[in-house]
Amino acid sequence: MVAKRRLSKSTNEPDEITTKDVARAKKRKIGGRKQTISAQEGEVDDGTVFVQSLKSAGVTLKYGNQPNKLTLDQAVFQKKLYQALRKHPRYPNVIQEFISGLESHIEDRDKFRNCLFPCGQSQEGESSNSVSYQESLIKLLLGIEILQSPVMNTLFEKIPEFMYDGVPEDGINMPRLIINQFKWLGRIVDSKDLTSKIIQLISVAPLEVQRHIITSLPEILEDAQHSEIAKELNCLLQQNTQLTVPILDALSSLNLCTELLVEVRHSVMSTLSAVKLDDLPVVVKFILHAITAADAVEVITELRKNLELESCVLPSQMQASQDKRKQKSVMGASVNQVNSGHDCVAIMFNVIKAAVRFQKATAEAWIKAIEIADSAAEHKVIDLLVLLILHTTSTSNGKKQVEKLFRSKIRLSHVGDQLLQVAFRSHALVVREYFPSVLYLAQILLRSPDGSVVSFGSQMYKHTFMTFDSYCQQEVVGALVTHVCSGFTTEVDISLDVLMDLVSQSLSTMAVYAIFVKGILDYMDNLSPQQIRKLFFVLGTLAFSRGQDGSHIQDDMHIVIRKQLSSTLSKYKRIGIIGAVMMVGCMAYDRSKIEPISSDLPSMSKESFRQATALLELVRTCSEHSAEAAALYYDELANLVQKGNLDPQVQELIGRSVLDDFQEDFVVDLLPETDSKYLLPLKSMYNLDEEDTEGGIVINLLPLLSNSMTSAESENVAGKQGNKKCISPVSLASFFRLLRFCEEVQHSGNLEEIDALLGCPLYMTNLELVEKIASLSKQEQELLCSLLFHTLNWFREVVNAFCKQQDTEMKGKVLLRLQNITHLQVLLEKCLAATPGYVPPLANFDVEITEAPLTTAPAAPAKKGKKDQKSKKKQKSEDNKNSSTDSSQTEDPAEETQVQSENTQGKENIEEGKVLINLNNYRAYFRELDTDVFIVLRCGLVTKSVLDTELHTKATEVVQLSSPELVFLLEDLYHKLDYMLVTTATNKMLFLKVQGDRDVGFSHLRQKTPQALAQFAVELLNPLCNHLENAHNYFQVLIAENNGVVDVRGADVKEQQQMAACYQLLLQILNTLFAWCGFAQHGNRKLLKLALGVLANRLKAGDGELELEELVRQTFRYLQNFHSSIPRCATAVTLTQLLIVIAKKSLDNQYKGKIASIARGFLCQSWVLPTGEKEKGNKYNEALETLLCIYLKHADDVLKSVEEIAGVGIPELLNSTKDGSSNTFPTLSRQTFLVFYRVMMRELDKSVKSISAGLPTDPTEVQTEKLLRWNVAVRDFHILVNLVKVFDSRPVLAVCLKHGRLFIESFLKQGMPLLDNSFKKHREDAQSLLKTLQLSTRQLHHMCGHTKLNQDTNLTNHVPPLKRLLELFVCRVKAMLTINKCQEAFWLGNLKNRDLQGGEILSQAESQQESGDDEESELPEDNAEEESEEDLDGGESDTRKATKDDEGISEDSDSD
Repeated sequence: MVAKRRLSKSTNEPDEITTKDVARAKKRKIGGRKQTISAQEGEVDDGTVFVQSLKSAGVTLKYGNQPNKLTLDQAVFQKKLYQALRKHPRYPNVIQEFISGLESHIEDRDKFRNCLFPCGQSQEGESSNSVSYQESLIKLLLGIEILQSPVMNTLFEKIPEFMYDGVPEDGINMPRLIINQFKWLGRIVDSKDLTSKIIQLISVAPLEVQRHIITSLPEILEDAQHSEIAKELNCLLQQNTQLTVPILDALSSLNLCTELLVEVRHSVMSTLSAVKLDDLPVVVKFILHAITAADAVEVITELRKNLELESCVLPSQMQASQDKRKQKSVMGASVNQVNSGHDCVAIMFNVIKAAVRFQKATAEAWIKAIEIADSAAEHKVIDLLVLLILHTTSTSNGKKQVEKLFRSKIRLSHVGDQLLQVAFRSHALVVREYFPSVLYLAQILLRSPDGSVVSFGSQMYKHTFMTFDSYCQQEVVGALVTHVCSGFTTEVDISLDVLMDLVSQSLSTMAVYAIFVKGILDYMDNLSPQQIRKLFFVLGTLAFSRGQDGSHIQDDMHIVIRKQLSSTLSKYKRIGIIGAVMMVGCMAYDRSKIEPISSDLPSMSKESFRQATALLELVRTCSEHSAEAAALYYDELANLVQKGNLDPQVQELIGRSVLDDFQEDFVVDLLPETDSKYLLPLKSMYNLDEEDTEGGIVINLLPLLSNSMTSAESENVAGKQGNKKCISPVSLASFFRLLRFCEEVQHSGNLEEIDALLGCPLYMTNLELVEKIASLSKQEQELLCSLLFHTLNWFREVVNAFCKQQDTEMKGKVLLRLQNITHLQVLLEKCLAATPGYVPPLANFDVEITEAPLTTAPAAPAKKGKKDQKSKKKQKSEDNKNSSTDSSQTEDPAEETQVQSENTQGKENIEEGKVLINLNNYRAYFRELDTDVFIVLRCGLVTKSVLDTELHTKATEVVQLSSPELVFLLEDLYHKLDYMLVTTATNKMLFLKVQGDRDVGFSHLRQKTPQALAQFAVELLNPLCNHLENAHNYFQVLIAENNGVVDVRGADVKEQQQMAACYQLLLQILNTLFAWCGFAQHGNRKLLKLALGVLANRLKAGDGELELEELVRQTFRYLQNFHSSIPRCATAVTLTQLLIVIAKKSLDNQYKGKIASIARGFLCQSWVLPTGEKEKGNKYNEALETLLCIYLKHADDVLKSVEEIAGVGIPELLNSTKDGSSNTFPTLSRQTFLVFYRVMMRELDKSVKSISAGLPTDPTEVQTEKLLRWNVAVRDFHILVNLVKVFDSRPVLAVCLKHGRLFIESFLKQGMPLLDNSFKKHREDAQSLLKTLQLSTRQLHHMCGHTKLNQDTNLTNHVPPLKRLLELFVCRVKAMLTINKCQEAFWLGNLKNRDLQGGEILSQAESQQESGDDEESELPEDNAEEESEEDLDGGESDTRKATKDDEGISEDSDSD
C-alpha cells in the first residue's frame, strides 16, 4: 500500500496506469473476493482510524448486501468528519491513515459496492427523514476537500481491476459505478490533475468503458478544463472512429471557444467518409449544431462534398444480396442491416430537417450551397432530398425560392433523371415522407413553359407511381387527370404521355385507378386529335386487357363513341372515328408476341372479334357519306395496320376487301380519249409504264373530282346530305395508304401486287391550260387547282409506298415521280397566283385546321397580304425602327432559300403584277412524306428500262436525282428535323391552340421519338455529305472555269440557284442535327460520336475509334474546307453557325480564332447573284449582321477589329463611287453601312463594359493596360460618332444617340473610377483620353441640337437621358480632378448649339448679344477638363448650377 500512497501523493510526476498494475490489481481483487465470501453480515467495527472516524461522524459500515447507514444529514456528516480529521492530533498524517483504511476496506468487492451505492437511512437517525435520497459514501468523501484528491487517486487505481471483467453474477458494472462518483461534484480541488488522470484512463480503457467515461465528461469536469479535454477528444476522434458518437455527444455539451469548435468540426468533417452508417446522424447533427451564420455556407458546402449517401446505402444492399445467396439465417440479418441502413439515412434527414426548420441560417446556407454548384458532376442525391425538405419546412416565399432553384438546375441540366432515379431507388423511405412536396413540385414543373423542366416533372410522376404505396399512386393518377383536363396543349400532351407509360409499364396497378382516367371522357372537347388518340389508347388498354374486369369502362367507351359517330359536326365525328379505331386496336392487340400462348387456341376470343367487327362496320357506315370522314377512317386504320401488332383475324378482315374496293372506287380501264363531258378536257397524264394504249389502268381523278364538285353544289342547294356512299378524290391518298400497309403486312413488305399503281397514268386535263388560266372561269380555275393538289398528293403517297422497294425498275419510277412532283409544284404556284380566295382540299385529317388561316395563308390574297407585310417591313426599315436580329435564320429557312433562289423571277413577276406563292404556307393541304422517302438520297444513277409490248427492252434512259428533286427532299427533311430536334434544352413550350398550326403535316413524324429521328439522320449523314461535296465541287469548278467570277453571261442561272439552295439546305440540316440538345445527355453520347465519326472519316478514314476531342477536330477541319465555295451570304452564315456548334462539343478554345478568321473572310468577299447583280435586301442585311456579330464576338481583340473596319474600311467606302464598296471589306457599301455601324456600336458598348474599374491597389501594369484599352475604345467611339457628319440618315442618328448614351454611361461607371486611381501615375494618357472623348461629347451635343431642331419624335426621345449623362460627365470630371488635387485645371464655359456639320443654329445666333464666338471649355496642354452643353431654347445653360457655384465662374447665358 505504500507504493499506492506514494503514487497518489505525487503531483509532480504524471500518473501512469500500466498493464502490470492492472494484473496486480486483479490478483488482489481475487483475494478480496475470497475474504468477502467468508465474512459475516453485520456492522464493520475495528479499531482503524477510517472506521472509527466514520462511525463518530454518523456512518455505520455494513457487511454483505446491506447498505451503509447514515444517521445524520449528509452536510452534517461531511462537516463533522472534516472537523474530526482537521482537529485530530496526528493531522495531517491522519489523512494518510484514513485513506489506508479506506483502501483496506474496499479490497472486498461487496464492501466496495456498498460504498458506491447510496447509503441507507437509519431509523433512529436525527435527520434521517429530512432527505429522500442519500449519496454514496464515496461521493460524500469526495465532497470533503482534504479527502478529495487521495480518494480520487484510490478510485482511479481501483478502476483497472474491473475494466476487463465480463458481466458479473449480480449484473453490476463496477467501472460505470466508479465513474459516476465523479459526476456533479460541488468543487474540484485539482481539476488539472483530474483531467490528466481521466485522459490516461481513456487511453487504456476498453471500448465500453471509454464510451461511458467520454459521455460523462461534461458532468465531471469544470468549464476551465473543457478546452483541454476537447483537444484530446479531437485527437482521439481521428484515431478511433468507434468513439465518434460518445465524443460528439460530449463535445456538444462542452463549452468551447469558436476557434476550437471550428478545429473540431474540421476534424469531424475529415472523418465523415469513414464514419459508420449508424453513427452518421449523430455526426451530421453535431456539424449542423456547430454552425454559425458567418460560416454556414462554407460548412454546408463541405458537408455536401463529404457526405456520400450512395456509398452509405448500396454496400449494405450488396452485402444483403450476397448473404441471401449464402444461407437463410444470414439473409435475415442482412435484410435487417439494409433496413437499419435506410433507417439511419432517414434519421439523418430528420436531423437536417430539424436544423433547417429552426435555424434560418442553415436553411439559407443549403440553398446557397446548391446554387453555387455549377455542373452536373457536383450535384448529389442529397441536394434533391434537401430541396424536398426545404420545400416542406419553408414558408410560402421559401417554397417559391426552392421551386425557382429547382427549375434553374433542371434547365442547366445540373439535376436530371439519373439523380431522380437514385433518390427513388435508394432513398424511397425518405422521399415518401415528403410526398406532398414531391406531388406539388411535379405539378408545378409540369406546368412550366420549359421543355426540360416539363420532362423532369413527368419523370417525378412516373417514379412516384412506380415506387410508393396505393395512396400515393391514387394521388398521382388524380393529378395527371387534372392536368389533362386543364386545357393547355403541352400540359395535356405530357400528362397523357405519362399515363401511356404507366399503362404500358404497370398495367395491373393502373387498372385499379381506371375509374379516374375514365372521367377525362367528359372533357374531350378541348383535346386535339392526337391527344384523343392517346386517351383512347390508355382507356382501351385498361378496359380490354383484363377481360370482364374492365367491362364498365368498355360500356362507357362504346356509349361515347356511338354518340360521337352519330354527330353531324365534323369535330365530334372525328373524335368518334379516332376513338373507335383505337378501341379496335386495343381489342385486337396481338398479345402472342409478348405472352406466348398455345397455337391451338385463338389469341382473340369470339366475343372480342365480334365486337371489333361490329365497331369497324359502324365506323365505316358512319363515315362513308363524308369524304373527309372516310379519309380520316382510312388514315387511322392505316396507322393501326402499320404497327403490325393486330390479331391475324382482324388483320385479315381489314385487308380482305381493301384492294377490291380501291379498284372499284378509283381505278378504271384506260380508254381512247373522247369529247369530255366535264368542265375541263379529259386527258391521261404521267404514264410511266408504256405509251397510251388500251387495256391499261388509269386513276379516275378528273371525273371523280368533277362529279364531287357538282354533287356538292347540288347538295348545298338541296340543303341536305345524300345517303349514298361518297367517292371523292379527297380520300384517294388515304385509301391507297391503307391498301399499301395491308399489302406490306400480307406479303412481308413486297408490293409487287400493286406495283402497277406506281407507273399508271391519271385522268387529268391538258396542263397547257395553266398558261391560259386567266381566261378560265372561276369554277374552272378552282377545279384545275384542286386537280393539281390531288395529283401531287397521289404522287407523294405513291413515293411513300414504293421508296423502300429494292427492284431497280421501281427505284427509277420513284425518281420519276419525284420529278413529276417538282414539275407540278411549279404549275401549282402559277395557278394559285391567278386564283385568289381559293381554298384547297384537305390532305391531313387528324389535325384541326382553323378557318382563319384558310382565308389568308393558302390563297393568293394571303400571298398578297404577305407582300404587303414585306413592304411594310421595308418601310419600317427605312423609318429606322431600331430593331435587329442576331440570326439570319428566319422562321422558315426554306422560304428564305426560295426567295433568294427566285430573286430574278420574283422581280419579273412583280413587274408583271403577279403574286409570289410559297407552297410552305400550304403544308396542311399536302400529304406528309414518310422518313423512309429519304432513302432516295442514297441512290446514285438508276437505269429505267422502257419496255415494248412484248416486254423486250426497247430503250434505256438514265434517271438520277437532279437538283429540283434534291431541293424538294432536303426542304422536307429540314422541316422534320427542325420540328423534332429541339436546339436548346430551354426551348419554350407552346400553349393553347398555338401549337396546332405547328403540328400540321407531322402526324406520322410524331409517332417517332427525337432519339429515333436523330439516329435516322445520322444514318443519312454519308449521302448528305456526298451531296454536300457535289455542291462544293460544282461551285469550285464554276469559279475555276470563270477565273473566280460566278456571274458569267450564258451560265445556267436556274441551275445555280437550285444548287445554291441545296447547299444552304444541306448545311441547315447538319446544323439542326448537331445543335440538338439531346446530344448533351449521357445516353446519346455514343450517337454523337458516331455522327462526328461519319464527318471525320470523310476527311481521313480511320481504323480505330477516336476520342471525342479528335473527332471534333477532324469534323471541324472537314466542314472548314467548304468555306471557299459558299455561293450566298446566308449559306455562309449557316456554315459559320455549324462550325460554332461543332466547336462547342469540345472543351478546347482553339477554334475561336479559326471561326473569327472564316467570318472575316466572308465579310471580305463580294456576294454576287448568278445574274451578275450584288446581293441586297433585308435577308442579305440580316445575314451580314449575323456574320459581323460572329466575327467581332470571336475576334481576339474586339476594339482593334472595330478600329480596322472604322479606320480602314469606311474611309475606303467614302473614297469610292456611289455604288462602290470598300476594297478591304467588299460587303461594306452605302446600302450596308447601317448594318456595320449598328453592330460596331453595339459590340463597342459590350466591350467597354468588360473593362473593370479596378482598385487603387492594382499594380501599375494592370492600370496601364486598362487605360490603353480605354484609349482605343474612345478613339473608336470618336471615329464612329464623327461618321454621322457624312451618313446623317435617321437610322444612323438613332443608333448613335442610343449607343452613344450607353458608352458614356459605361465610361462614368467604369472609366472614371479608373482615372481616379491612375491619374497621377498616368497623367498624359488620361489627358489624351479625355481630350478625345471631349470631341465626341461635343458632337453628341450637336446631334441633340439637330434632333430638336428637326422635331423628330423618335429621335428626341433619346435626347433627355443623353444630355443628363453629358452634364453628369462634366461634374464627374471635376470630381476626379478634385480628388487628384488638380481642380484649378478645370474651366467651364457655355457650348453653343450647332448642327451636325458644325454650323451655328441661326435662331440662337440672332438672339446672341455679346459674342459671336463659341465659349467652349478647352483642355490645356497638361490639364484635363470637360465641357457643358446648352439647351436649344435659348435660356440658361444646361450645366448644373451647383457646378457653376462650386467653380465660382460667372457665365454669360444666351437669351432670346
